[in-house]
Amino acid sequence: MKADAAPEYHREPTWPAAVAVVVALALQLALPEKLVYGPRWLIPVLEGVLLLPLLIGSRYRHHRESALARLLSLTLTAVISLANLYSLIQLAYYLIHGGKAAGQELILSSILIWLTNVIIFGLWYWEIDRGGPGARTREVLQPPEFLYPQMINPEVTGKGWRPAFLDYMYVSLTNATAFSPTDTMPLSQRVKSLMGIQALASLITVALVGARAVNILS
Repeated sequence: MKADAAPEYHREPTWPAAVAVVVALALQLALPEKLVYGPRWLIPVLEGVLLLPLLIGSRYRHHRESALARLLSLTLTAVISLANLYSLIQLAYYLIHGGKAAGQELILSSILIWLTNVIIFGLWYWEIDRGGPGARTREVLQPPEFLYPQMINPEVTGKGWRPAFLDYMYVSLTNATAFSPTDTMPLSQRVKSLMGIQALASLITVALVGARAVNILS
């Protein structure tokens, strides 16, 4: 092994994030036409074009990755985020102003948007913690932006533990369901801002769906 190469267990595989992106893409394709920006195929094709070079480039994210790969990854996450934000805004409009006939369809759509939101913020947390998945393969790390229980209890997992993609997805899921951090605490202002935005979006979605369900039942 070369002196400047990160150990294999420090390298972050690309496939978990790629699977999450594909799932998000499938969830967006399942949305009704009226909640999607532009033609139904537009956003998925754009996301696929951005994802393909990342899949071809390397099986791992590492600190020697190009600036272009990093830019493509962030752009892909941003595109998914904006597409889901548009769908959430449209959903809110139709939940408030739509008729009862479309109630069940809109409630199902809200579940799809909520699940996509969990994936999106999991991707963002994975992309920005300690400078991103590439920077986290360095031997000398940037200050953490999340405080995981394993970081303060090294005897549980062993010295040198580092979060993987699933850890960030878990943080996103618990934040979306509890509307606040649970076992993992945000340390930086940007992560606190992201978690606050996610909790607010989740709360708005649940509140709108609850109000709509009451309206349908009444």
